[in-house]
Amino acid sequence: MISTRRLARCAAFLGLLLMPAVASANAGVPMILITFPLMAIALVPIALIESAIVSARLGQSFGASLKVVGLANALSTLVGLPVTWLTLVAAQLLTGGSGAYGIESIRSKFLAVTWQAPWLIPYEAHLYWMVPAACLTLLIPFFLASYQIEYRVVARLMRGNTKAAVARAMFRANLVSYSLLFLADIAWLTYAVLHARN
Repeated sequence: MISTRRLARCAAFLGLLLMPAVASANAGVPMILITFPLMAIALVPIALIESAIVSARLGQSFGASLKVVGLANALSTLVGLPVTWLTLVAAQLLTGGSGAYGIESIRSKFLAVTWQAPWLIPYEAHLYWMVPAACLTLLIPFFLASYQIEYRVVARLMRGNTKAAVARAMFRANLVSYSLLFLADIAWLTYAVLHARN
């Protein structure tokens, strides 16, 4: 298992590599600047929701669940989210996703908010819908990373349950919390598109 210290070093190193891109006037939108604050704001409500689910499914008190699940959520948000995003940015850069290929067709629009979701190309007139659409895309890898991190933390700290039971509880908890984030993002995207037409 990779240590938290090693992940932090990798994140810092990749961040330094990306600094020249951030300094460029046409650098685009590094989505971590949008997703991280939103996920940080959602951290407390998500920890409460997931704790209630874990408490019910594992037969633990809500207070005991909140301590462990809250810690797991803090770790997945503060460390897991940036490391996942940096990994996605590296994949985007390595596969040619840093180029502006236009957004005239449905296919190019789709690629602009999926393949290029970690670091959006600055199509200024389209960012109103691209940002929430890219957030939808990023919810998928963030969900997978959050589940893996939180499962490991809870399995280690919440003794007396099988790993399979913890895995099921954490999957259910993350599925519920990310479904709520998905619905909130759909509402944001819908509002952005409808508001732009007025």
